[in-house]
Amino acid sequence: MNITRRRGAIATSITLGVLLTGLAVTLNIGWILVNKAHVALMVLGVVFFAALVAGVVLNTIFLVREVRRNERQDSFLNAVTHELKTPIASIRLYLETLERRNLDESQRRKFYAIMRSDSDRLLATVEQVLKAGQLGQRARQQNRTQIDLAPLVSECIEITRERYHLKPEAIILMPVSGQVRLRVDGIAEDLRTAVLNLLDNAVKYSPAGVSIVCRLRIERYTWAVLSVTDKGLGIPSRELKRIFKRFYRASTNDLVKIKGTGLGLFLVRTIARQHGGDIRATSEGPGKGSTMFLKLPLWIGDPNAS
Repeated sequence: MNITRRRGAIATSITLGVLLTGLAVTLNIGWILVNKAHVALMVLGVVFFAALVAGVVLNTIFLVREVRRNERQDSFLNAVTHELKTPIASIRLYLETLERRNLDESQRRKFYAIMRSDSDRLLATVEQVLKAGQLGQRARQQNRTQIDLAPLVSECIEITRERYHLKPEAIILMPVSGQVRLRVDGIAEDLRTAVLNLLDNAVKYSPAGVSIVCRLRIERYTWAVLSVTDKGLGIPSRELKRIFKRFYRASTNDLVKIKGTGLGLFLVRTIARQHGGDIRATSEGPGKGSTMFLKLPLWIGDPNAS
């Protein structure tokens, strides 16, 4: 119902904008015809109506963007509410069961493991929302150190495997060619958040089976690039840039529902840009997987340093 109402608001805004623009253009033409003998008045009228048309067009664009932004925010609130409510309800259910029934030790341990998993999910959602608010206020030079990317990525892969109970071959990191150590100057906590979100996104959008390949390489002698390739749902070409916006979530078919807040890739882009880098996505289309490229400035230090 809300979606239909918003689409109606967008259509109304665009229609009204087109009608007002057409009216302004018509009046402008009429003004020119009436005052063609008076050059000063004609020029003044043309400038005035041009400004009027520009104002109407900009106002229409602003209204449409506001409606879409509100739609994304509402989707975010619904997603966060679900991400918070579901694990809380699950934890409460298992606690009530433990209180009311005498369970054997193996069953109790199973319930404890499920509650821990739900609490981890709850904590991850809260931390992601808090992180989104903190990143915009943090000074770019805070706690910067030289970070070796390979161990950091390996650590994030191991965390993701444990979080989703994946086999080792589900996510692999290809060896870096040669004995090159890819180091960047940055905030370790933030870069860890970025890599974890990339892996989390790749896992979530691979509902038929997780097969992720990560690669590290040097580009043009000045950039360290991490690529994360999955064989999941893929991304329509029109959404390759939109997916990095705050609250935006890539569209999926009605048979596949992907959980999330719409903040993960936004956080990755924010962190990358705060480190002087960027993030981009490629995909051959829906059902053909996707690849995320995280690019960061390479730290060039003492080649003899360990």
